[in-house]
Amino acid sequence: MTALTGRTALVTGGGTGLGAAIARSLHGAGAHVVVVGRRPEPLRELSSLLGEGSSWHVVDVADPGSVEQLAGRLEGTEISILVNNAGIAGPVAPLVDISVDEWDQVFDVNVRGTFLMCRQFLPSMVSRGSGDVINLASVSGKRPLVRRTPYCASKMAVIGLSSTLAFEVGPAGVNVNTLSPGPVDGPRMDRNFRLEAELTGASYEQAQDAFVSRAALGRMVTEDEVGAAVVAMLGMPGLCGADIDLSAGMVA
Repeated sequence: MTALTGRTALVTGGGTGLGAAIARSLHGAGAHVVVVGRRPEPLRELSSLLGEGSSWHVVDVADPGSVEQLAGRLEGTEISILVNNAGIAGPVAPLVDISVDEWDQVFDVNVRGTFLMCRQFLPSMVSRGSGDVINLASVSGKRPLVRRTPYCASKMAVIGLSSTLAFEVGPAGVNVNTLSPGPVDGPRMDRNFRLEAELTGASYEQAQDAFVSRAALGRMVTEDEVGAAVVAMLGMPGLCGADIDLSAGMVA
């Protein structure tokens, strides 16, 4: 028997990257894992890799109708863990060069999607008197990150949503917490370093070093470390309303 045996976890943005790493960690800890996202191919591949105790569904977390349809497909499934991981990085540009559509796209996925998923799946947790919600934010929501205003603002919004929601549903026995990773080694940060280098005239290596040098450990965190942190948070029953930094010691 492992720590999460008998529980079902719903992970958004679950097909690739952090979502896939979180799903693997939860599955390894014994949970049945439902991975959802917008692209069927990576979801199908991950579920096939995980094997028994996993399933997948296509959903657009920013679309209320799509979220309602997901709930209908999961009717009869007791979702006791909700991990709101779906998010986009958005543009790398000065605020004055960011379009309204670019701004709205970031908030639609990163904030509206978290709101819609919580609104849909919290009532059953509240009625049962137990459950866990972990919302993925970022240390970038709490420190300056030049040319990333929509992303930083959206992640600070997730932190505020989570801390307030914890006080709404905590008395019913539902824990709501935020996990704020620092830069995570992988394709998304590769993209950001490349764009930053293009904007500033620096090399890719210089753009990367500017980030890594701010970390006490002198490195970025890994996707698997983020997955392990989610499982660890679920093993702390008294954790509620918290915002956990996982940043290798990243400072502003």
